[in-house]
Amino acid sequence: MKNKLENVYLVGGAVRDSLLGHESKDKDYVVVGATTSTMSSLGFQSIGSDFPVFLHPETKDEYALARTERKNGKGYTGFSVDASTSVTLDEDLARRDLTINSMALDVNGNVIDPFNGQVDLKNKVLRHTTEAFVEDPVRVLRVARFLARYGEEWTIHPDTYALMKQLRDIGELTHLVSERVWKETEKALGEKYPQLFFEALNGLGIFPEIEAMVGVPQPENHHPEGDVYKHTMLVVKRSADLSFDIETRFAALTHDFGKAYCHQERGNLIGHEQAGIAVIEAFCERLKVPNRFKALATLTSDNHTRCHKLFELTPKKLHKLIIENMNALEHPKRFQQFLQACLCDAQGRGETFVNRAYPQLLLAQSLLIALTQLDKKAVVQLAISQGKIGPDIGGAVREAEIKSLRVFLAESKTENERIALR
Repeated sequence: MKNKLENVYLVGGAVRDSLLGHESKDKDYVVVGATTSTMSSLGFQSIGSDFPVFLHPETKDEYALARTERKNGKGYTGFSVDASTSVTLDEDLARRDLTINSMALDVNGNVIDPFNGQVDLKNKVLRHTTEAFVEDPVRVLRVARFLARYGEEWTIHPDTYALMKQLRDIGELTHLVSERVWKETEKALGEKYPQLFFEALNGLGIFPEIEAMVGVPQPENHHPEGDVYKHTMLVVKRSADLSFDIETRFAALTHDFGKAYCHQERGNLIGHEQAGIAVIEAFCERLKVPNRFKALATLTSDNHTRCHKLFELTPKKLHKLIIENMNALEHPKRFQQFLQACLCDAQGRGETFVNRAYPQLLLAQSLLIALTQLDKKAVVQLAISQGKIGPDIGGAVREAEIKSLRVFLAESKTENERIALR
């Protein structure tokens, strides 16, 4: 179909990304001076419930009628919308969050930039478009997420940060919908610099579990980098630097949630691994975090110190960690994610640790391989032939698994001794 619409402009992220030399996955367009009837008559499919948005019948790109929004309630849903034919392009751009997202491109490739977004792109500044920024508290999260995307060379304009704190002070951030907070958090975890998302939001009350880490001391011999908050940010950074997936990054973020609780309750960090489980579960419940994130995070909190001490564990304790605690035979991917989170914890302690070897990861992987090579079917058949039933059969499998770990460790030790003698 040939597009017969007039006054159509490419807007938002696609324009920003084009000016940055990046590819944009989605293309959004604004149509000025049209009506819903016009769009329907041209074959566009309506998909907007709160305001008129349409899908192009061929490209499936989104086309929205130019609109203004006026705050009339709390949170991000309390808006009245005007999408009449009198709304101008500049008025539509004025309702957007940041100047770098408030540009448009006409059909001839000319940039319409009424709020100097190109200047802020050049200077790497995240600046609010207008004072209407405060009308939508989700924008606070979006600013932080853009910082996580672009990195430390970018800054949040002081006036914009002042508005972010204003939203905190007037209580607007308490109206953030849990699902929206998690959606932005999940996106931020997938960015190149996810730690900057949490650093930008520190002090705004959105993540009290993370803010509670600030100032919580750690033993200097193990943590020369400083308090629990600084350590956690380094661990998250390491998980992104190593390109681990977002579930692993979430486990890296939450692995020490129990430290602030233990410090507050007991004045020390003893037992923080287990104490963190309840804190993580409450965090996930509040933000409606999917179970796959929660499962990995709680297991990592509970077991990360055991992983660090892997070379000190007996075959029975190794079996308890790998089979009973982590259920690694049934969930090998999750076990690998756990090991990666532990690696980040070990290396997220400042420059002297960041490239330090973590042989526990390779050992754990090798132990799991040894367990997978055990012929459990043969073990079960032998147990049955010996007259064992019920739990005794499971006990026979457990003993065989522990034996396989013991044999592997003995053979590995012998091989290492041979290598040392060469």
